[in-house]
Amino acid sequence: MKKNTINTSWDFYLDKVNSFAWAEKVFTKEECKKIIKIANDKGLIEGTTHGESYKHTRSSKICWLMPGDGLDWAYRKITDVVLDLNSKFFKFDVSGFNEGFQFTNYSAPSDKYGKHVDRSEGFIIRKLSLSIQLTDPAEYEGGELWLYEDDGGALMKKEQGTLVLFPSFLLHEVKPVTKGERNSLVAWATGKQFK
Repeated sequence: MKKNTINTSWDFYLDKVNSFAWAEKVFTKEECKKIIKIANDKGLIEGTTHGESYKHTRSSKICWLMPGDGLDWAYRKITDVVLDLNSKFFKFDVSGFNEGFQFTNYSAPSDKYGKHVDRSEGFIIRKLSLSIQLTDPAEYEGGELWLYEDDGGALMKKEQGTLVLFPSFLLHEVKPVTKGERNSLVAWATGKQFK
């Protein structure tokens, strides 16, 4: 005998938050090279994370890039893409890039950034994370960006100039670079507390 089940809820809204979105050719090959040069000229330092054990999680070199570094054009372009993708795929209340852009260099034989999320209690409220591939994927091996909602994960696009956008609370990693080097630009769209 089949039982009738009673649905005791009726939701007014359906979840509109996607796991990720992307935009191809945000930067041209020449623009990617220009950003890499600006970062290298500014100088790179060792990338760290919160906590004592970051060396087990992260191995990379970074540089913080601001609009005043000759990158106001890049900030404008990224802002337009992020606002467009956010309106279509996330609908988060975001207000800016309050930390600047982080240029990251991963070099062979094993630079990586293990599984992590881009938020932390008591820290600035990061809502959306973005990663832009600056290096031609033919110039390196490994270094894949993976996002995880489950054990399988999703491999992100590696084409030069591609921007990937995802909620900052989503688990993700950059696999070890095994040949050459991978350069990327990452940033976090911030805003008021989620509610």
